[in-house]
Amino acid sequence: MSKEYNKGSDNLVESLKNLGVKYVFGIPGAKIDGVFNALEDDGPELIVTRHEQNAAFMAQAIGRITGEPGVVIATSGPGASNLATGLVTATAEGDPVLAIGGQVKRSDLLKLTHQSMDNAALFKPITKYSAEIQDPETISEVIANAYRLSKSCKMGASFISIPQDVVDAPVKEKVIKPLQSPKLGSASAENIAYLADKIQEAELPLLLVGMRGSSHEETEAIRHLVAKTELPVVETFQAAGVISRDLEDNFFGRVGLFRNQPGDMLLKRSDLVIAIGYDPIEYEARNWNAEGDARIIVIDEAPAEIDAYMQPERELIGSIAATLSSLADVLPEGQVSLESKKYLLTLQDKLKKRDYFERHDAYNRLHPLEVINTLQTNVTDDMTVTVDVGSHYIWMARHFRSYEPRRLLFSNGMQTLGVALPWAIGAALVRPNTQIISISGDGGFLFSAQDLETAVRRKLNIIHLIWNDGRYNMVEFQEIMKYQRSSGVDFGPVDFVKYAEAFGAKGLRATSLEELQDALTEGFATEGPVIIDIPIDYRDNAELGKTILPDQFY
Repeated sequence: MSKEYNKGSDNLVESLKNLGVKYVFGIPGAKIDGVFNALEDDGPELIVTRHEQNAAFMAQAIGRITGEPGVVIATSGPGASNLATGLVTATAEGDPVLAIGGQVKRSDLLKLTHQSMDNAALFKPITKYSAEIQDPETISEVIANAYRLSKSCKMGASFISIPQDVVDAPVKEKVIKPLQSPKLGSASAENIAYLADKIQEAELPLLLVGMRGSSHEETEAIRHLVAKTELPVVETFQAAGVISRDLEDNFFGRVGLFRNQPGDMLLKRSDLVIAIGYDPIEYEARNWNAEGDARIIVIDEAPAEIDAYMQPERELIGSIAATLSSLADVLPEGQVSLESKKYLLTLQDKLKKRDYFERHDAYNRLHPLEVINTLQTNVTDDMTVTVDVGSHYIWMARHFRSYEPRRLLFSNGMQTLGVALPWAIGAALVRPNTQIISISGDGGFLFSAQDLETAVRRKLNIIHLIWNDGRYNMVEFQEIMKYQRSSGVDFGPVDFVKYAEAFGAKGLRATSLEELQDALTEGFATEGPVIIDIPIDYRDNAELGKTILPDQFY
């Protein structure tokens, strides 16, 4: 027999339980402390963080990894507004998040009073759903709808504002029971047959796999299709890991930012690009299809965003996995011509050669490829690597191989500084028996470093690598490309080893390959977080943007 709930806060927490939420991230405050009080007794586990923005990033990581919305709660005023960067990042990058913000009492909503602002209006442009609850009896239904919308295609963030008197009000309405998500079917048989015909007619068809093609079910279907047909695959940054070790000969790198990669060459050469779960925010079609002459067919759950450079001749809308499985059933084995295979071998050679680095005496710091190659030999397929934004992000996206989906995480929509450490915390919670690696620059690390304490408190097995050069280097090298000088990129030094120790973490410094290997070995053997400060040599960054198209600076 269902019980009646004394307060809105009880109803809210019971609703989260019914939705299967395991963790809630956030910081309390007077307008929302009733919910925190209820969480203390029952419901999902509460993870108190050091900043609301980081709490939103942690929820985003859970959303990306599990496909179920991560949940974050903050108080009114700046508590709620601090969620904005995390929520816009989640929405832009297709990660489901449910955010709940405290609000002043309903009687104060139209007054200029302490922490009063229009929460729902603030978040409406950057979320899929933004609403304020005015009737306590509707708490559960609003939460249920916000949760479902967050994880429906295209996934993103939902925001709910709850006034303090709604949280504290008596509620008699029963909570919404758990609901099963609807299952989509495949695209039509007619469209699948059409695509199969076009693949067989093409000289060099390829798969361009994007963010919505990288969940577990879609990945399995892509791998099955590639194993049968030998179609070449190019990944966006957020599709990292779709191609397994067994299929590595069919992998032709990742594309993003600058149009100068082997994958870009393949996209230009291909006479049929099959875009699977591709979203233009990852790498706009104006970059990889600058000439506007690509022949494109889309496989997705949502219609493509059309512009001058993205005009697919056919869209196969439905379950991506089901559509790919049906396509694999009707295609014969081996869909790449002998002449095309010769070309693909030259691209594979380019991919291998670009990963090679020979140390020169002039290098007195570690080169990015030295760090990446050392990581590559130490990171196993079950580990998760989270990557912040900066020059290291470009190097990692191009050169670091990942063989399981959503184990190498990038912010490639908003390119948000500070995501790596909070993402690592979220990953460590949902993948508790695996090692987590996070990577940032010295600039991005301090955007979210206060939550190192959260990782220490939870004894999470996170090794965080700081590529330290003393500048906002991703901005610097692009400014030099444009203006032949840099401006506004310098800042003062920080002793990150002492910083880590001050938080109760282990701090190490690696100035050579031997020291880096020793630091990683020690990190793997350590319970709790480890920070490794790596002085980095970015002198070769000019190569990252060579042969770039005009006006494509970011």
